[in-house]
Amino acid sequence: MQLEIMPKKKRLSAGRVPLILFLCQMISALDVPLDSKLLEDLVQPPTITQQSPKDYIVDPRENIVIQCEAQGKPPPSFSWTQNGTHFDIDKDPLVTMKAGSGTLIINIMSEGKAETYEGVYQCTARNERGAAISNNIVVRPSRSPLWTKEKLEPITLRSGQSLVLPCRPPIGLPPAIIFWMDNSFQRLPQSERVSQGLNGDLYFSNVLPEDSREDYICYARFNHTQTIQQKQPISVKVILVDELNDTIAANLSDTEVYGAKSSRERPPTFLTPQGNASNKEELRGNVLSLECIAEGLPTPIIYWIKEDGTLPINRTFYRNFQKTLQITQVSEADSGKYQCIAKNALGVIHHTISVTVKAAPYWIMAPQNLVLSPGEDGALICRANGNPKPRISWLSNGVPIEIAPDDPSRKINGDTIIFSSVQERSSAVYQCNASNEYGYLLGNAFVNVLAEPPRILTSENTLYQVIANRPALLDCAFFGSPLPTIEWFKGTKGSALREDTYVLHENGTLEIPVAQKDSTGTYTCVARNKLGMAKNEVHLEIKDPTRIIKQPEYAVVQRGSTVSFECKVKHDHTLIPTVIWLKDNGELPSDGRFTVDKDQLVVADVSDNDGGTYTCLANTTLDNVSASAVLSVVAPTPTPAPIYDVPNPPFDLELTDQLDKSVQLSWTPGDDNNSPITKFIIEYEDAMHEAGLWHHQTEVPGTQTTAQLKLSPYVNYSFRVMAENSLGRSLPSEASEQYLTKAAEPDKNPMTVEGLGSEPDNLVITWQPLNGFESNGPGLQYKVSWRQKDGDDEWTSVVVANVSKYIVSGTPTFVPYLIKVQALNDVGFAPEPAVIMGHSGEDLPMVAPGNVHVTVVNSTLAEVHWDPVPLKSVRGHLQGYRIYYWTDQNSSKRNRRHIEKKILTFQGSKTHGMLPGLEPFSHYTLNVRVVNGKGEGPASPDRVFHTPEGVPSAPSSLKIVNPTLDSLTLEWDPPSHPNGILTEYTLKYQPINSTHELGPLVDLKIPANKTRWTLKNLNFSTRYKFYFYAQTSAGSGSQITEEAVTTVDEGKMAGILPPDVGAGKAMASRQVDIATQGWFIGLMCAVALLILILLIVCFIRRNKGGKYPVKEKEDAHPDPEIQPMKEDDGTFGEYSDAEDHKPLKKGSRTPSDRTVKKEDSDDSLVDYGEGVNGQFNEDGSFIGQYSGKKEKEPAEGNESSEAPSPVNAMNSFV
Repeated sequence: MQLEIMPKKKRLSAGRVPLILFLCQMISALDVPLDSKLLEDLVQPPTITQQSPKDYIVDPRENIVIQCEAQGKPPPSFSWTQNGTHFDIDKDPLVTMKAGSGTLIINIMSEGKAETYEGVYQCTARNERGAAISNNIVVRPSRSPLWTKEKLEPITLRSGQSLVLPCRPPIGLPPAIIFWMDNSFQRLPQSERVSQGLNGDLYFSNVLPEDSREDYICYARFNHTQTIQQKQPISVKVILVDELNDTIAANLSDTEVYGAKSSRERPPTFLTPQGNASNKEELRGNVLSLECIAEGLPTPIIYWIKEDGTLPINRTFYRNFQKTLQITQVSEADSGKYQCIAKNALGVIHHTISVTVKAAPYWIMAPQNLVLSPGEDGALICRANGNPKPRISWLSNGVPIEIAPDDPSRKINGDTIIFSSVQERSSAVYQCNASNEYGYLLGNAFVNVLAEPPRILTSENTLYQVIANRPALLDCAFFGSPLPTIEWFKGTKGSALREDTYVLHENGTLEIPVAQKDSTGTYTCVARNKLGMAKNEVHLEIKDPTRIIKQPEYAVVQRGSTVSFECKVKHDHTLIPTVIWLKDNGELPSDGRFTVDKDQLVVADVSDNDGGTYTCLANTTLDNVSASAVLSVVAPTPTPAPIYDVPNPPFDLELTDQLDKSVQLSWTPGDDNNSPITKFIIEYEDAMHEAGLWHHQTEVPGTQTTAQLKLSPYVNYSFRVMAENSLGRSLPSEASEQYLTKAAEPDKNPMTVEGLGSEPDNLVITWQPLNGFESNGPGLQYKVSWRQKDGDDEWTSVVVANVSKYIVSGTPTFVPYLIKVQALNDVGFAPEPAVIMGHSGEDLPMVAPGNVHVTVVNSTLAEVHWDPVPLKSVRGHLQGYRIYYWTDQNSSKRNRRHIEKKILTFQGSKTHGMLPGLEPFSHYTLNVRVVNGKGEGPASPDRVFHTPEGVPSAPSSLKIVNPTLDSLTLEWDPPSHPNGILTEYTLKYQPINSTHELGPLVDLKIPANKTRWTLKNLNFSTRYKFYFYAQTSAGSGSQITEEAVTTVDEGKMAGILPPDVGAGKAMASRQVDIATQGWFIGLMCAVALLILILLIVCFIRRNKGGKYPVKEKEDAHPDPEIQPMKEDDGTFGEYSDAEDHKPLKKGSRTPSDRTVKKEDSDDSLVDYGEGVNGQFNEDGSFIGQYSGKKEKEPAEGNESSEAPSPVNAMNSFV
């Protein structure tokens, strides 16, 4: 069945009118949309779109505006009647009609009075297709009359008497709002004893001395004119008879005191209404207000009942301290007898109010516009109800239908007009009037006879965007006469959409109840009637919903601290969300303490006013989501401070609603100890299976004190509850009573079912057994079933006791099996278990990998390739391949029985791998084996490969021996790892002065077969630094460094060498202890004095801004290679090689102010050229003196590195 709407054409006979009229009206009638484009070229009778209310009260101080707006094609003209006769607005200069409408404007502000225009007005809108009329609009000016002057005598009465202060406001239009105040415009307090009645009077059930005052004033507020009228003040004096002296009491008579009732306690009596019964009439839809006010001492209390029914729950309200009963939206069902009861300690009285609800007319079915094509049938129906039942009358174009022009296609049948075979002349506007004594209804409905092909009014290519899993509504507003049928299609060549998945509304809208991603696409709406066809395409896109994936959380913070709320939003990538933070559903305070970042809200310096509910609201153009969290602000911990602690345990646990699989648990919370309880944790104990062991059952919010708990069969339950707040969790409550549930079959099967063989010919089936809680009953067992996966065998099954393993013997090696384990007990079986796959036992692999070959990448890395073995030969789960490799030992080690082999395993089915960390210049042997769960297979044939030479390691040791005046001897051991054939040694050395500045570097090549070398023609008493390394054809290896000092005099100064810096020490050939010699002590004193004087001079010159020239050092150490300082600009010249004139490298300049600054010193050994040539020219000339660099000398033992040598001390000041 296609989704379509089709008009049905039927001729009506008189006998079939009651049933078919309704169908014709619903099917054939088509509202003409008030679409501007459609109205431009579509003829249509007038339609009243706006009018003033029936009872129109105007402000006499402003112009009178009586509204009447209508639409139609051609545009209608307007006319008015006043009090039933034509109102000629052209003759009244104060009356004008608004251009393009029928709205009247009566200018009474310049001249004239509102009372002159008081009356009944009616508007008529007319064009060539008919005439529509408005309601009768009764225009009356508002009135706010003054109180009539009256003389009010003071009222004097005894304490305890009742009192009624009359208001009797002037009659205004609309009625005034009454209230009582004093001279200070303060409302008088009201209570159960003192209250204002519906008529405005002020009632006192009994008076008290504090009721004495001279300014009881009744006010009447007239809202329409915004005026307030005031009654003369009333003076009330309440006296206590016991306090009067006997003389005054004797002169007072009862007539001089207000009222005659005793001031002693008395039962209630009604002040209003009077008597035992009264009647009340109210109109349907209004508010029914019933009032009972009683006097008595003590003050009576009022109750209300309905004698023949109950009061409506959602529409009943009590006002004025229960003295007024109000029922909203009253209907005929609210008619009946209502009883008010006044009661105090001395008695009870009743008053019955009989309520009758009448009703002005109200619509059951208002007449609807009817659009027909020539020759069609239709009907107008006008049905209304009321109490009494309204009378229905019809008008045509504003004229009673009895005297309207005759139309042969029209027939009137009570509240229905039947049209048969209409023609264009049948077009008209009909009015239905339903009236009774309480009011009337007037409804306009036109009959428009048109012949129009279909038109689709929805814009072309409209794009609809909808959130997934929500309804999608695609509009297809249409018009045509006869009424078109509507069909929807999806895509370019799709068939008509069916109503089992989609919903097509009468207005042409296509509804997709639950839009999914595959609902995206182009939809075509097609409208057809006998005059033509129209279609329109719309497009639908389905978007992902916006979600808050990280919600703000409840927080309790102290005043003055900082708190943050997180809110992370996930949304469709084509939509841009906006995140808004609210506090208590309002905007955040405009305070710099509130900072909103992308995903969070931060509140700094929290105060008490910051407490409340914070809501994160994420909006897109299509949807919005929100999440809230409560911020509780607590006082900081003062001294003394309130105790914040975990809650006290809950108590008074009770089990109710006990069923087989559920029970309700309730409890009473303990004290929260000044921190709100956030949640309750419920635990259970199974006394039958696991006595003494408590398990987590559920959690509920901290505001909840009951929980519906789901139970398992065959468990002896006990429950306990713990409370939790921001500070932690309480102790558990006392356990509840025990509750034993009935046994049932298991509702689950064992978990973690596996099938693995322990031997090549078996299958071990294991599972995780159910615990006693999960057994659901006695007699727990397991049904174990298995069969080969690839065979046609039937299932083999066995029932075993409550164990966790079963072994199947005699199986083929490594064959896949299908396995299932089902639980059962004395009640029955668990649900059918899931089938899992396992394997029988593995055996060692049978075949070795073939075609093994090795590619040497470099001296420490090789790559191995091999062919995989056939999977069937693995006879198990392939875990990978394992490479064994080892080096061939030298002749002295070959005789050892054990050769150390290294192993590398490559997971899975890889067919190649890298061998890192190999030794250079070595012979290696390797083989490859396949590995399964059982172990390794046979080894492949051995493959031999060789690694090339690499750079050697540093020499094993370096020692300086036999120092003389001008020579030093170096001894060393070869590198422990030559990594090839040594070709030569390289020795570099350079002098170091006392400031650790480096001299020229000397480079020597020494044959590889040497382990000792003597350096001659060295400077006497000079420290040298040595750099020593070996070389192979692959390059230079790591270097070793050492330092040593030549002696001063081989006979006299031996033994005064400083300790060596580094691993070795330079020892003098002959050493003499001169520390006790007199000349040495004198020399040291002179040196110390000289150093002190130089320090003082330097300090004074630095404080005076002086500079330390380097010129003296240049004079003390003349060097032909050094360029003179440029005198013209005060800077140093560059120091470079004499031939190449290369610029001085890093560190070879001094500052431009010709001083050597202390902070320019750098203790790094790199600046001495340890493997770096940056401090030397190409010829090795030493230029470090001008670099400002110093080398830190680490002390060794208790020895000093320089101080013991007087020669060095003197050299440092040359």
